[in-house]
Amino acid sequence: MQLFLLASAGGAIGAGLRYLVNEAFAVRGLHAFPWATLTVNVVGCLAMGLLAGMFAERSHLGPELRVFLTTGILGGFTTFSAFSIDFARLAEGGEAGAAVAYAVASVVLSIVAVFLGLWMARTVLA
Repeated sequence: MQLFLLASAGGAIGAGLRYLVNEAFAVRGLHAFPWATLTVNVVGCLAMGLLAGMFAERSHLGPELRVFLTTGILGGFTTFSAFSIDFARLAEGGEAGAAVAYAVASVVLSIVAVFLGLWMARTVLA
């Protein structure tokens, strides 16, 4: 239960940070291209890589801090960081084919799901 609460608290912080980044770009009129999303995804992936490396090298850091920072804050900030670390784990584990399949499936299926959801909202639920 403690890890769940830590992940939830971190998620709230991450979501709040994402909101602030979105607002910072919006007030500057930078919303025609998804600069805010690109920024949080890249920054989140950088942070995930740094944290994953840090936790791998420093075993004295407990699961509480790992869950709070990675699953919580970065999970709330962006889920792309989780996707990226999963891809890296597959690739570094010698599973290059699985990593590529995961990346392609994640992108393609997610985009198809968005369009399916839009279609459902406009036709089935309208």
